Amino acid sequence: MDFNFWAVPVAAICALLMGFVWYHPKVFGTAWMKAANMTDEKIKGGNMAKIFGLAFLFALMLAFTLPTIVIHQTGAISMVGGFNEVDQAKESFEVFMNDYGTAFRTFKHGVLHGVLAGIFIVLPVLGTNALFERKSAKYIFINSGYWIVTLGLMGGIICAWL
Repeated sequence: MDFNFWAVPVAAICALLMGFVWYHPKVFGTAWMKAANMTDEKIKGGNMAKIFGLAFLFALMLAFTLPTIVIHQTGAISMVGGFNEVDQAKESFEVFMNDYGTAFRTFKHGVLHGVLAGIFIVLPVLGTNALFERKSAKYIFINSGYWIVTLGLMGGIICAWL
């Protein structure tokens, strides 16, 4: 399993692009603004460089950790000490990786695991916060829906390209 550096930043950029589409007024943007009690004045008052810079940083953090969720072989690689230690692994590791190193390494499989991460990790976290913030179900589903779709796309990119 070779490490393709560009998979992580491309997956992170995907999160920003998906946000542009998902939160566009013609998609879910208007409904999100109403559910979040957001106004045009509040949006215009934000420091957009800071917001998008931190959003990209957070997306990079997610993309960097996604291989552990969407690529089954990362468990085997971690058992020999990581990518840098693969050369010192026992012969059985090389045999295993020759047999299974590319198993389930498709875009479709990454999407599956990304979507599952969105449903079983993001939805409960955002849902819990939203309940205590007294936000509506619409707010929960719009925001969680974004992350479910986005993590699916990011997982697909990571699984197929990393």
